[in-house]
Amino acid sequence: MKRLIIILLLAIPALLASAQSAPVKWHSIEEAVALAQKSPRPIFVDAYTDWCGWCKKLDKDTFSHPVIAEILNTKYYAVKFDAEGKEPVTFQGRKFVNDGSLGKTHQLAYALLQGKLGYPTVVFLTAGSELITPVSGYKTPAQIEPMLNYFAGTSWQKQSYEDFLKTFTGKAQ
Repeated sequence: MKRLIIILLLAIPALLASAQSAPVKWHSIEEAVALAQKSPRPIFVDAYTDWCGWCKKLDKDTFSHPVIAEILNTKYYAVKFDAEGKEPVTFQGRKFVNDGSLGKTHQLAYALLQGKLGYPTVVFLTAGSELITPVSGYKTPAQIEPMLNYFAGTSWQKQSYEDFLKTFTGKAQ
């Protein structure tokens, strides 16, 4: 009986912590742009495909991490974009489609990823929807946290990422 009580006492804080972390609020690119126009924040785009195993791992391990979800929900408008999706998208006054001219790739994915089609790729945009940079490959919570903080403010305009990392202290493990 004592063992059961001890196990429960140890498990309760972990359960409470997981219950308190909100999932990432994902938007369409059009929604994110409209939100950024009303209340400026940078835009974060997760360009993924349905067949990409690393994309699924990024969702499961990284975007579900409470520290990462909090940053995405409070400092960005987060967009989940299927790089092979079929829906037309209007972005920066231009209509982007997936008409087969780029194989399975959506024209917007091609533009945001600057033609370097690897998945997953996350893309950082300013609040005015201007491209800052795409970053390809799977990232752990500890790897993506400094990037999210670097591009959330103006640090990327003032110092190199390497210099930023010298003073950054993360919370994600």
